[in-house]
Amino acid sequence: MNPPRVAEGLTVPHQVAVFVENKPGKLEKITGLLAARRINLRAITIADNGDFGVMKILADDPEKARAALVEAGLAAALKDVVAIVLPDRPGALHEFSSVLTRHRINIEDAYGFVLARGQKAVFVIEVDNPAETETLLRKEGLALLTDKDLYAL
Repeated sequence: MNPPRVAEGLTVPHQVAVFVENKPGKLEKITGLLAARRINLRAITIADNGDFGVMKILADDPEKARAALVEAGLAAALKDVVAIVLPDRPGALHEFSSVLTRHRINIEDAYGFVLARGQKAVFVIEVDNPAETETLLRKEGLALLTDKDLYAL
């Protein structure tokens, strides 16, 4: 398990990355394992890579989710992420991406979701140095979710 990194005294959030065979029933198996442990999912992405793929999960308890998946024989790891709160309006993601460009921050992977239509959205990014990125984005005045905030959504 990756040790938590800290940005300005706050713990950087984690997602669970699961390496899975690309065949019917894998989503059901994984969600069943998590449901049996009463782990609530906040967001999920699945990326196909031929015979195998990567499922990324935001859960209310990522450490418990990773442990349950590993115990079931699946390759799962915690990955540090940065979760940015953006207004739910046209141009908000463009404005945020301009900040990243200005500071030469490269996004390795990302996904987003709306919290409250017309109000808030969350954009979750994987970057090379999440703690440093969080510190920089906070200095830019952006709203970020701490690990506890993200897991409590």
